[in-house]
Parts: sequence; C-alpha cells; structure tokens
Amino acid sequence: MKSCYADFHIHIGRTRTNKAVKITGAKSLTLSAILKEARSRKGLDMIGVIDCHVPEVMAELEEYIFRGQGYELKDGGIRFGSLTLILGTEIEIYDENCHGPIHVLVYLPNLSKMKHFSEWLNSRMKNVSLSSQRIYEKAEVIQEKTRELAGLFIPAHVFTPFKSLYGKGVNRSISEVLDLNKIDGIELGLSSDTQMADQIQELHTFPYLTNSDAHSIQKMAREYQLLSVREASFTEWSKALKGVEGRGIKANFGLSPKLGKYYRTSCAQCHTPVLQTHCEVCGSHKIVKGVLNRIQELSSASTHPIRPPYIHHVPLDFLPGLGPKTFERLLAVFGTEMNILHAVSESDLANVVGESLAHLIALSRSGELALKQGGGGTYGKVIKQKR
Repeated sequence: MKSCYADFHIHIGRTRTNKAVKITGAKSLTLSAILKEARSRKGLDMIGVIDCHVPEVMAELEEYIFRGQGYELKDGGIRFGSLTLILGTEIEIYDENCHGPIHVLVYLPNLSKMKHFSEWLNSRMKNVSLSSQRIYEKAEVIQEKTRELAGLFIPAHVFTPFKSLYGKGVNRSISEVLDLNKIDGIELGLSSDTQMADQIQELHTFPYLTNSDAHSIQKMAREYQLLSVREASFTEWSKALKGVEGRGIKANFGLSPKLGKYYRTSCAQCHTPVLQTHCEVCGSHKIVKGVLNRIQELSSASTHPIRPPYIHHVPLDFLPGLGPKTFERLLAVFGTEMNILHAVSESDLANVVGESLAHLIALSRSGELALKQGGGGTYGKVIKQKR
C-alpha cells in the first residue's frame, strides 16, 4: 500500500479565458495553477477539483489529455505526472425537505460520466458554468443519479452556519434531507474535528473527510487526509472511504477547530463572543451561531467509534512571522509544504528560518500552540510564543 496525501475540495476561480467559475474564488485560481501548486509546492498526491462540471473546464482537461500532458486512469481520475485529479462538482440543494440551502459534493470517475452529469445539471440549474449553483431537483434524486453514474456523494462542510446540513439550526438529522444509504462520507469543515462530530450518533457510520474548500492558491491543503491505497485513483479512494481490502483513511489533518472562523458563537458585527441574542459590546443582534454551540445542541452520543487519528494541523501561513518570502525560502530548500510540515527536523528548519520560527513549526506538529478562538466569520489566530 502507498501513503497518499489528498485534498478533495478545491475550487476554480477563473477559466483559462478569464471567465468566473467560483465568484468568490481568486482570479489566480485557474486549473493550470492548481495542478502546478498541488504537485510542485504542496506535495499532494490526489486532489478533488469540484468545478469540473463546467463545460470550459472539461474542454481544458480534454486538451491536456490530447496534448499528452495527462491521461485518464482505468480506475478513475486523470493523472498528471505524480498527481491524480478527481473530477467533482459542488451543488446547492433546497427542496421541500431541506431547510437550506445546503451544499453537497459529487465526484465521478471519468470525463464521460462528468459530461453526462453536466448535461443533466444544465436542465436543472440556471448557469452550469458557475460553481455551487442551486439545482432545482429533489436531493434524493441527485443521490440516485450519482449512484447511477458510479459516483460518490458527500455532504459538504456540514456544520458551518451557512449552506450546510446542520448549520442553519433547523435540520436536526441528515435523514430529514438525504437517503443515508447513498452517502459515502461526511466533510467536517474548518471549525470542527472528529471528536466534536462524533457527539452526533447518526454520523458514527460515515467516514470523515477534511478538505480545504480552497478559494485561493495559498489555501489549498489547509486541511487534507492521508490515505492508504494501492495507487492514487478514484476506485482506490472509494475503497479507502469504505475501509475495504486494506485501504483506508490513515489520518485526518485539519485546523484546530479554534482556528476556524465559525468556532464560537459571536457577533457578526464586531466578532465578540456572545452567549445571548445580542452583543453586549456593540449592541448588534446579528449573531452567528458557532459550530461548537450547534454541535452541543445536537449532541446525542454517549460513546464514540474508533476513528483514524485527527491531527490538529496549523497551515504555515497561520504562523506569526512566516510571510510569503520566508515560505518561498523554505520551499526552495525543502521542496514541498508536506515535507516541511511532516518530515524536516526542527534543527534543519532552524538553519533556514531561525530557531523561533522552527520551534513554532515543531509546536504545530505536536498540537502545543496557544490559539485565540475564531468566530463570527473571523479566523482564530496563533498567539506569538516565546521559546
């Protein structure tokens, strides 16, 4: 078996002709930039690009294949050198059973099936050339279509206050909206972790995914997972989700939930943590319920299942004093971000960036960094520490 670093939720900001795909995505977040960053700088082995339903994106992928720059794998996915791209799409659901809207992710094994799915979507949404668009179809019909095409269906960032299954504060069970038997995994989102999510009994049967939901190049792999597979392909990932034939998720690497921007219930105006219906600092009644508080409301489990380790990962750009120039210095010496985060010794890091910063990276590996909690739409922060 091989160890495989994977991030399955990466957006495209613009097409190669500069047309918007993800409206809130960076203009620099093109398919070619994603492939380059994932391979040569992040050190990922597999990525899920979740705007592959867009016709221009599929045309670009076909051109790469025609030119011999990539090729479709028999077991699903498109191989670019050492990197495998998994074809995905993010869809917004809001049917009569869904107190939404909520976002879901659909992944398909090859371009032929994604083309078919895109055409099916086109008759059910207003603009198939944009990301995360609302589909005018029942949620269970989408699940059935995904099964028909041998795809994978995964609810996205399930606890975030906006556009998620649990986040709106109305849905108390996945079964209110979706067929539980046609769900292949649960994406946790940036403000929760395994221990928090497992307080909810109905989630115990599903594997957890930790993905970046990247809207810019630098945010790729801020969350990811380590898989045990024979090769980086769609079929092998599917087996890893099921935990069959020796495949599996070896570890989830995610932000400490305290760093997530929706961890604590907070004022949307001044971002002060609140416990009531209004902010005592600025008087605002615009309160964003935190993931921590929402999970406490839904808590139903007395025991937790055995899970892969969830490692509280702190991306390098969260560390105080580690700016773009320092990051480039690290990459120039050590190759990829995965290598810096997991393999390089503290002493070797210190030779490049000094003892203080090297110690921060070491503390991030052991989960010992002091953190300021996030909430209300503002990320938490790493508190500067003396050695």
